[in-house]
Amino acid sequence: MNIRSLTRGDGVVIGAAVVLFIASFLSLFSYDCSGGIDCSRLNSPNAWDSLGILMSIFLAGIIGAALVIVGRLTPGRKVVGFDLGQFGAAFTVFALWTAFWTIIDVSDAGAGLILGLLASIVLAAGTIAGPLVPALKAPIVGAPKPPQAVQPPYGGQPGQGYGYPGAQQQPYGAQPSQGYGYPGGQQGQQGQPGQGDPAQAQAAQAQQSAPQGGAAPAGDFTPFWFAVPVARPLYGEDGAPNPIAELAPGTWYLAVEQRGQGLIAQTQDGRRGVLQDTTGIQRG
Repeated sequence: MNIRSLTRGDGVVIGAAVVLFIASFLSLFSYDCSGGIDCSRLNSPNAWDSLGILMSIFLAGIIGAALVIVGRLTPGRKVVGFDLGQFGAAFTVFALWTAFWTIIDVSDAGAGLILGLLASIVLAAGTIAGPLVPALKAPIVGAPKPPQAVQPPYGGQPGQGYGYPGAQQQPYGAQPSQGYGYPGGQQGQQGQPGQGDPAQAQAAQAQQSAPQGGAAPAGDFTPFWFAVPVARPLYGEDGAPNPIAELAPGTWYLAVEQRGQGLIAQTQDGRRGVLQDTTGIQRG
């Protein structure tokens, strides 16, 4: 569960659900007190006094919003073959449909019904338009900037193992680890033994991590680090329709090969797959 996978559209859905919950405590009907009626003695009911309106409008919308958010945080979960997000979208549309015809049927709608209708409109619109509108697809929490490596003291050697996130320190006397392609890594000093060209070091590392018998990276392709703006599925190299992993915003991944319009990406635990959607990725 990664909170960075939430988008602005999900924020709209959460906000509309909160407003819908508040509206459930407001009065459903309004009364005209100009005809000598003592409105102080009238007990205006809210949604919690009407089980049908409560379940079909207010709780249906809130449950739909919860399913959409849970489906976003835990992709791949299905109920009878459907994603949780699809169930959530159906609930929000049903809540909007019921709220619209309820307020049409009531001639003296109160603040609860009016605010509930407006919240249902925003909720359904955010659920449907969130994955489609580019402005709503942007993440709520942006990807962090690449960490900058600390400059070594004069005459000192660069820190070991900084080429890949979470790399282990090398034993004393070993050569500095390759992988200078990681964003923020410092280039080695000229003339030091054991330090070659950074691009060649990355290509060698990618070839070593590739499985035996797999295709080697193209000759004109240089491995690079990248981060995705929103959660993106990573599919197997065998073309299977089900994703093998999910790339999360805020984490750097290594692109080791070009595959058509996509990229062969390697996760931090060593798994490789095809990233089909490369729009908006941030290169290190």
